[in-house]
Amino acid sequence: MFNHAPKALYIHIPFCTNKCHYCDFTSYVLRGQPVDAYLDALESEMERTVESLPPEEILTVFVGGGTPTVLTPPQMERFLTSVKKYFPIHPDAEFTMEANPGTTDLEKLTAMKAGGVNRISFGVQSFDNGLLERIGRIHNVEDVYRSIENARTAGFSNLSIDLMFGLPGQSVEQLSDSVNRALQLGLPHYSLYGLKVEENTLFHTLYERNELPLPPEEDELAMYMLLIDKLKAEGFHHYEISNFAKPGHESRHNITYWRNEPYYGLGAGAHGYARGERHVNIKGIQPYIDAAAQRLPRLETNPVPEHEAMEDFMMVGLRMLEGVNNDRFSAQFPGQTIESVFGEALETVLSQGLIEHTEGSGGGYRLSEKGIPLGNEVFGAFISG
Repeated sequence: MFNHAPKALYIHIPFCTNKCHYCDFTSYVLRGQPVDAYLDALESEMERTVESLPPEEILTVFVGGGTPTVLTPPQMERFLTSVKKYFPIHPDAEFTMEANPGTTDLEKLTAMKAGGVNRISFGVQSFDNGLLERIGRIHNVEDVYRSIENARTAGFSNLSIDLMFGLPGQSVEQLSDSVNRALQLGLPHYSLYGLKVEENTLFHTLYERNELPLPPEEDELAMYMLLIDKLKAEGFHHYEISNFAKPGHESRHNITYWRNEPYYGLGAGAHGYARGERHVNIKGIQPYIDAAAQRLPRLETNPVPEHEAMEDFMMVGLRMLEGVNNDRFSAQFPGQTIESVFGEALETVLSQGLIEHTEGSGGGYRLSEKGIPLGNEVFGAFISG
């Protein structure tokens, strides 16, 4: 496993204007929250983090949430200044910030650009106003167009949007229309996620009451295959199960996760992975603020046993359409090969036609065309009971 300091940095801003009906992330409605005190605590965590695990060079930064763009322009400027104060960010680093189309005016985007952000991921989810309202989003379709235009005016070209499928009451035709409208924006990256009904969400409550009209499974599969066909036809590289990019615009930060490489994780509820340990931070805003004033605000820190790290390697690595290979595996786990550790599981999924061999890089495996829509079954094969 890796011993070098992480080259990737994740920072969590846990505030939102409202809570979406499907969201189970660590996020809190903005009204009345001590945002400035939270930014103080975040800076304290940055200082303690670089003392305990000094960074070498940061190649990717990802600011997620919540909705980081609920910060005011002065708060945004202050936050981005503190990031650069504590972390040596490479001049060519990818620096992504998540954004809600309802919270991005030109002044805020200008502050983001001046602070080093060079990639924006917009949570659009749908180009259907009725669906947006049904899932609890605060923006409408006009906000999307305005936000993209503002971002381009502020000097951003590396833009991505998230779309969701399998939403309550969503038809294949509605999704097809959303994808067409998304593609007309001419962006270099699209993330396309199927709805997962998570516990502790409004949608889960409705699902338990049998009041959530989800599309049938065959429609959801049809939506996914439609997405793949449309994006590929437009010249996009399907590089990960849910992600499509024009060449050179793949999310370098997320590739860090999918290659099971280490990353710093800061902020309330954030996860980090370094030196063979995973940590989770305290989730509540005030408890996080109080803890960060005294120490690293950890909820828990756990060493990752080698076999578990190997399982993680396979599970996340096979999400990428290039798959996994022995060169990367033996770099993380010297003296081991994928075959020596996972021979039986490989045999099973190979015989089912769900994965295929790849040449080069010491040999490896990737999802087959048949296996792509059945990814979760493949990943499960590499997890020991």
